[in-house]
Order: sequence, then structure tokens, then C-alpha cells
Amino acid sequence: MQRVTIAQVSERAGVSTATVSRVLSGKGPVSAAVERRVRRAAEELGYQVNPIARALRNSRTDTVGMVVPSISNPFFTSLVESVEHVLEREGKELFLSDARSDPAIEARRLSSLAARNVDGIIVSPSHGTESGPAVQETADRLPLVQLDRFVGGTNTDWVGVDDVAAMRMVMDHLHEGGARSAAFIGSLLTNSSTEQRFAGFRRRAEELGMSVHPDQVFLGDYSVDWGEAAAARLVDAGNLPDAIVCADDLIALGVTRACRAYGIAVPDQVQVTGYDNIEFSRLGEPALTTVDQPRDRIAEEAVRLLAAASRAADTDRGPSARIALVPTLVVRDSTRAGAARRAQH
Repeated sequence: MQRVTIAQVSERAGVSTATVSRVLSGKGPVSAAVERRVRRAAEELGYQVNPIARALRNSRTDTVGMVVPSISNPFFTSLVESVEHVLEREGKELFLSDARSDPAIEARRLSSLAARNVDGIIVSPSHGTESGPAVQETADRLPLVQLDRFVGGTNTDWVGVDDVAAMRMVMDHLHEGGARSAAFIGSLLTNSSTEQRFAGFRRRAEELGMSVHPDQVFLGDYSVDWGEAAAARLVDAGNLPDAIVCADDLIALGVTRACRAYGIAVPDQVQVTGYDNIEFSRLGEPALTTVDQPRDRIAEEAVRLLAAASRAADTDRGPSARIALVPTLVVRDSTRAGAARRAQH
């Protein structure tokens, strides 16, 4: 089937090809009546914009690349969805890559996206230091924004949540529920998310006078299996703390699963908190008290920063932007204060 041309659309609409181009590109003044005629003619003829020709004309592809540490993690799945929705509203397409938590793979993904002439890249770095060279090299070639996680020492914008403030809310809530000792279960300290959350946990525990035994800090990965294994080690060692603070919801779901297996009542014997407020967190037994990250706002800010970086690509951008959004504590049944409030209703 032969491709419909702008000339055919202009003939059907009774206007010049220049007017058709202005309407379909959204550039240049046209009356509302003429725009309706052109768009009706294009629809009737089945006209489709040639993306390659448009890219050559505009020096842009209307595509954005995105690299995440692990698409299998429900938090990143939902974050990708939020970014894609924002881009769709702006008429842009998303090219997604999974780094598989490997900085070497991540570097190849970034290079591949840049070679495909995307207009910019949004990345959540998989490693706090090893991701740095590839992130900076890519940022030197085209606009780049880090979101959620970040690597320091790079001249790039970042948007995410204030992890330290989030852990302050978590610890205050646990203290309110009677916790005076706490354990921490997270991933290895190789990414900014765990680093910031662990730092916030330790700082607030010290300020509240809550004890944290060195043997009750477990660092592995973001998975249900790790949460279950770490909780089993904690239980087997004896001297269960009043609370177990988890660096994400997957870990927390593993912890509550292990508690059920050992016959430990949550939150009566030990309180458990998660982080991210993934969909499964409210379906846990019990439902998890967790930190909600404003994913839609993070996505909107990331796309806005990317657009600003694109406009300033040929000028001196000045200092990089860092936007730390305020998270929200979602109180459910895995903590005593949450269970008590539920009982009152």
C-alpha cells in the first residue's frame, strides 16, 4: 500500500502543503477551522507522519531512553510506567533498557541508546561508584537525568525522594509504637538508595536512643528471598529486636513470610516496615507499613529536567539541579500504631 503524502492531504483539505505541515507539526499560526479541516483530511486518508523524515527536519527523534537497574523490581516497573505516561502526553516515545544490576551492562545500554540518537536519557544508576564513568560519558553526549538513585561527581540533574527524611518518619513511627531496638535489612551499600536509607536509619535511631546491635544489620540484595533469609538468621540468633526496618518492600515481604514460618506475630512481637509502597505491600500478611514515593511527580520532574537540559544543550547550563521530593508514610498493620488505629475503626 502506497504511503499517503502531505500533497494529498493538502489537496483533500484545500490548503497549501505548507499549511498542512504547520498543522501537523504544531508550529506556526493557523485558524481553528483550517486545523480541523487538515486533521480531518489526514484522518480520512490515513496519513501518518514519517518519523525518520521528521527527525531529519527537526534534528530530534521525539524519543527518550531509560535505563533501570532491574525491571523485575516492581518499584522500577511502576516508575517506568509513570515516565512513559508523562512522555506520551508530550508526544514522545520511550526506549527502555534493563541494566540487570550490572554496571558493565548498564554502560552498554547507555552507549546503545545514545547511538540511536534519542533526545535524552533518564537513568537510575545500578552502582553508586562504578556507574559513574558511563553516566558522565553519556551526559557529555546528550541530555541526561538521574532519578531515584544517583552517582556523585557527575554534572547531571537528579530527582528522587529524601531517603533520610523518609527513614526519620519510619523511626519516629516505630518509636511511637513502643520500639526501643531495631534491626536493618537492606542491599549491599553499593547504591545511593541503600546508603541514604541506612544512614537515615542509624542517625534517627541514635537521636531517639533506640539500640541497634551491629550483628542485626544485614546487607544483601533487594529481594523477597534475601528478606526471608536475613530474618531467619535474625531469629535463629535469638534476642529479637522490637522492630525490623527494611530498605524496600520486597525485603519486608520476605521478613513477614519468615516470621509466619517461625510463628512470630507481626506486629505484636516484632514490627516490620518496608519502603516503596509497591502494589504487593498492601496485600502482605499483614499489610505493610511502608514509605510511598511519589512516582508520578518523580516522573514529571525527570521529564521536565530533561526538556530543560535539551533546551540548554548549547549554552552554559550552570550548576546541576537536585530535587528531593517529600515521601509519605503509609501506615498499615505491620506496625503497632497502624494495627491499633485499624482496631479503633
